[in-house]
Amino acid sequence: MLSYILRRLLYAVPILLGVLVITFVLFRGLQKPDTIAKLALGQKAPTHALAAFKAKHHLDRPLPEQFGLYLKGVATLDFGESWKTGRSISETFIAGLAPTLLITVPGFICGIIAALGLALYQVFVRHSRVDRAMTLVCVGLMSVPTIVYIIVCQAILALQFNYFPAFGFEFRGLETAKFLILPVGILAVVNLGYDGRMFRAVFLEEIAQDYVRTALAKGVGNMQVLTRHVMKNGLIAIITLTVGQLPALIMGSLLIESFFGIPGLGNQLFLAIQQGDQPVVMACVFLGALLYLFALMLTDVLYAFADPRIRLS
Repeated sequence: MLSYILRRLLYAVPILLGVLVITFVLFRGLQKPDTIAKLALGQKAPTHALAAFKAKHHLDRPLPEQFGLYLKGVATLDFGESWKTGRSISETFIAGLAPTLLITVPGFICGIIAALGLALYQVFVRHSRVDRAMTLVCVGLMSVPTIVYIIVCQAILALQFNYFPAFGFEFRGLETAKFLILPVGILAVVNLGYDGRMFRAVFLEEIAQDYVRTALAKGVGNMQVLTRHVMKNGLIAIITLTVGQLPALIMGSLLIESFFGIPGLGNQLFLAIQQGDQPVVMACVFLGALLYLFALMLTDVLYAFADPRIRLS
């Protein structure tokens, strides 16, 4: 397995290099230095300010030299400074990591557990009216955009009934939970319909297998068959569906963090896009690609643990 992981890491190098090249060309190669400087400083910025900005950020140098400096910074995990705040991007990411994980990790875990429970119950009462009603509910949940959940929950639960804060985030020990409950609940519900439908399809396929009929013929209860056999043999599909969502746990939920004013990575990316802060956006693109490649490698490793018949080679 170690040799497989090492090979996957080597395969990731040219992919990441390609991501860096494409990102650099889109943000630097296709725009003139004056245009980039005006996006950062404003259209009415004086000429001397534009010249100083280009010199400070090496925009007055040839593109190959700029890319070399950019590549050197990425290799040393030095993504430079934000054009808007002047703060180190690495320090900004580290500061935003904790709020993001406090929201995405509980939301992810609660959502997956709820989707698994929903799918197992639907399989238990399959082809009944309850199953059909819950399927309609899942389809309805899938059809509602995330922003609708956010606006409705803020308007009703936060503003009208004042159960939770509608905006803001502070570290106050246990009191921090009041800033997290509503965003975490929304994040858990957002993917519930999609994950519930997918898990139900996986479990329905497994429950039609011969080993299930054999277990039922031996007198094993339905719930025991579902939890001990069906869910266990559906782990491959479950891993595929869940591990692919891991990059989003680190990068955060852009809409939720923005609407609730949570200073996480998703909010930082949203502000950087709004303000034209190119270094932050470029760093987020690289980080997202890195996390996605890691998730793919982790998926293959978990496959081997979930099914002994799978060998990594």
